[in-house]
Amino acid sequence: MRGRREFLKQVTWSAAAPIAATPLLGAMAGPSTAWPPYADTMAIDGASGLQIVYMEEGDPAIEAELQAGRASGLTATLLTVAPSGRFWLNDAAFEATRANIRKWQGIIDRYPDHLSLVRRHDDLVQARASRRLGVIFGFQGTEPLGEDVDRIPLFRDMGVRVIQLTHNRRNLVGDGCMEPGNAGLSNYGRQVVERLNAERIVVDLAHGSQRTMREGIEASQAPVLISHTGCRALADLPRNTGDEELRAMAERGGVAGIIFWPYLRTDTQPMAIDVVHHIEHAVNVCGEEHVGIGTDIPIAAVERTEEFERNNREFMRGMKEQGIFARHRPDDLYTFIPDLNTADRFDTLAMLLSRRGHSDRRIAGILGGNFARVMRDVWG
Repeated sequence: MRGRREFLKQVTWSAAAPIAATPLLGAMAGPSTAWPPYADTMAIDGASGLQIVYMEEGDPAIEAELQAGRASGLTATLLTVAPSGRFWLNDAAFEATRANIRKWQGIIDRYPDHLSLVRRHDDLVQARASRRLGVIFGFQGTEPLGEDVDRIPLFRDMGVRVIQLTHNRRNLVGDGCMEPGNAGLSNYGRQVVERLNAERIVVDLAHGSQRTMREGIEASQAPVLISHTGCRALADLPRNTGDEELRAMAERGGVAGIIFWPYLRTDTQPMAIDVVHHIEHAVNVCGEEHVGIGTDIPIAAVERTEEFERNNREFMRGMKEQGIFARHRPDDLYTFIPDLNTADRFDTLAMLLSRRGHSDRRIAGILGGNFARVMRDVWG
């Protein structure tokens, strides 16, 4: 079965798809529907990126990707530069991660009018002022560290600023969300958290088991992120976060980002209203200053061609076989929100939240201000 990375390489991601209001919103179409403060908002996606890394230099699709980044209005995105979702029992992850970071640094250097590397909070401010997309290097899993916490400062020197402890599986640090044992942090995992704090790198607990999340929150001396997740109270799935963990995260100053994957429901395809419901539940549980957005999808809209639909059904069948989604779920689930399938989805979502009575201050925090606060507190 092909993994998600291979799937993304093969399907057609198109920033040339209309960057406009979504079809579901109908009468809301047009620039007048945008949330007016969005242009001056620090919007940060806690799990996203561009597909340029899969394209050869000179590919005309690169320009469309860059334009999607600009059309998104995002100040920054947390980009995964480390391999995830598989076992790494040697230095393969270490070498692959270093190579991928160098590749991304080259991409950023080639397109300085569109992209900038974020190493400190001031870089977020500069990215917003220059209307460039800030790129934050992060890991989804600590496999590249192997058994050596001294690799943490090495990766920091390369620009990594957020490290997620686990992916779905168990690793040397702790249990991922798909492990039935729920074993929590290892002794080595506690050493990793301590070193991440010392090196001023943000600890990310997304994909962790409930116990790993809880123990990670307790072990960290700095605020943590749960960069992309859903609320388990609304959709009781291992990938989502329980109210107890949300409250504990908030009490320590952290932020949880709401994901755009099918984890937001246990039956049919989630839509924009489901994203809103999870945001509102998280706000009610842990407070408006502790909620963000981590879509876990590329910035550019998906062009839903016949080839894409065919490949997507195959991908979803494989996900169900692996137990990621229940077998009763339909084959035509999408790992994006169909009525937010535009590059400027944050603007559209802000407008929906505003129409439901949420204040501009709250919305600005959810769109990225809350993530920015944690990054400022940790990075300095």
